[in-house]
Amino acid sequence: MFRERLAHALTEKQLNRSDLARLANLDRSTVSQLLSEDAPRLPNGQALAAIASSLGVSSDWLLGLSAHQGAAAEILDRAVQVAETDRNPVDEHLLSWQREAAGSKIRHVPANLPDVLKTEDVLSYEYAATSYRTPGQAITDSRDQQALLTQPETDMEIAVSFQSLEAFARGEGIWQGLSSQDREAQLLAMADQLDQFYPALRLHLFDAHDRYSAPFTVFGQKRAAVYLGQRYLAFSATSHVRLFTKHFDDLVRHAQIRSHEAGQFARDLAAGRFRYNNQNNRVAE
Repeated sequence: MFRERLAHALTEKQLNRSDLARLANLDRSTVSQLLSEDAPRLPNGQALAAIASSLGVSSDWLLGLSAHQGAAAEILDRAVQVAETDRNPVDEHLLSWQREAAGSKIRHVPANLPDVLKTEDVLSYEYAATSYRTPGQAITDSRDQQALLTQPETDMEIAVSFQSLEAFARGEGIWQGLSSQDREAQLLAMADQLDQFYPALRLHLFDAHDRYSAPFTVFGQKRAAVYLGQRYLAFSATSHVRLFTKHFDDLVRHAQIRSHEAGQFARDLAAGRFRYNNQNNRVAE
């Protein structure tokens, strides 16, 4: 990969081997060895830095550690971006990145309940008072996400605290104005969808007393995005994506309710059966 990317950069800059040797202060024989198909080799750190600087690319890109070709300052601009939203639904970004990651695992920690599993009544209630996104837009985006779940290559994991589902079932917090009938219907619909799409869609429920997470999504190995509220802070550097992936995997590893149990947990909540009370202790059933 180093040899191929070095040759590509030379062609793009319209330079030959002698030009690179002169610009990077290297022997021409060294440059020829680096481009040789017979005995591929890597440069030492000093030579690598000189080559990258001469070609206006990053060392990480030359070594295949980054998908961004630009120099360090340019990479920082591209690797951390704010995806602004104005009048458009915020999930236009989410859907675009989700399609971009088709065939790869998507890891998602929602702000409350995952939109992809919400009923139209719940979406209408949640977005009725917002100015940045209408209930109709939220419903359309949710249906688009659900359509992606039917694709054969879909692999999505969602992690959320079981306390979030219990708070919803009790009508606490932002759900105080939502009727008990709508909450019950939501939990039953969620249970049916979890069963229908499993294992393409897996929901893991962790303990908020033991683990904390801000809402974010990892799109394969290409991108991770933290939801700030009406905008995303998006990361595309490999090291950042791996960090978010590791955090998500830790939530799954410490899940109190595994994905194959999540559907039944939602049905229990719909029936008023809680496995845990507010003190995080198991309730005798």
